[in-house]
Amino acid sequence: MSTLVIVRHGQSQWNLENRFTGDVDIDLTSLGEQEAHRAGKVLKGMYFDACFTSILKRAIRTLNIILQEIGQTYLPIIQDAALNERMYGDLQGLNKTETAQKFGADKVDQWRRSYDIAPPNGESLKDTANRVIPFFQRHIAPLLAENKTILIVAHGNSLRALMMYLQHITPENIAHTEIQTGVPKQYLLDNELEVVSVTDLHE
Repeated sequence: MSTLVIVRHGQSQWNLENRFTGDVDIDLTSLGEQEAHRAGKVLKGMYFDACFTSILKRAIRTLNIILQEIGQTYLPIIQDAALNERMYGDLQGLNKTETAQKFGADKVDQWRRSYDIAPPNGESLKDTANRVIPFFQRHIAPLLAENKTILIVAHGNSLRALMMYLQHITPENIAHTEIQTGVPKQYLLDNELEVVSVTDLHE
């Protein structure tokens, strides 16, 4: 049995401002830092063999805060752009409400929620999955197959893509699947890396 914990980074400045962030390198807010500390407190007592994160500072800082809280700052940390947030193209930096008013709420909802329709010059969730899943299979799955305990701190859409893969969530159902900032989600996996249980970890 192996354990995988995934955490979406704490609130970022553009989360707070209701803007499309995508792969723009935006930092955490003070609330985001608090969320990271809470996640670390929840994970105290759990030993991780390795950690993975994106190359974006909001995820890296969230991971560093978590590791400080659990007292495991010496762990191997692998940073890779494959785990970056979905790139929102022409929408990056735009206010979500104003964008819905400009293009129509249905169109913006389609860009945000559909599996394979990308915003203008951006990535769809399918595109995101096409980089997240191969990275997981190459670098993380072999560790889990050795019954290692792994922590991934990344982003809403990169983690939703991974959740689709692990939990066999359909493209239709992923549209209604959210992942909260700063709330660890724990997967217990069998020897075939099939999910035995999924638990959101709260204080």
